[in-house]
Amino acid sequence: MADTERVYTIPLRITKHVPRWRRSNRAMKEVRSYLARNMKTSEENVKIDSGLNEVIWARGDEKPPLRVRVRAVKFEDGGVEAEFAGEQ
Repeated sequence: MADTERVYTIPLRITKHVPRWRRSNRAMKEVRSYLARNMKTSEENVKIDSGLNEVIWARGDEKPPLRVRVRAVKFEDGGVEAEFAGEQ
């Protein structure tokens, strides 16, 4: 089975419903949860690239982006690596 590569636009609007000081942390959890659900693996198998981490945390903890484009690659062992795919 070959590696599967997909590009997703992940909505992060749910982060507006949590306290301001917790929003970027919640956005990271949403990215991990979204990729696990769509790539059919567990959240422990999802690895987030440092570039994607920097994009979400660029404006601090209180103002994460409303959506982010992610390139996800699923390997044969079930692991998923996610990296920032650029601007919309």
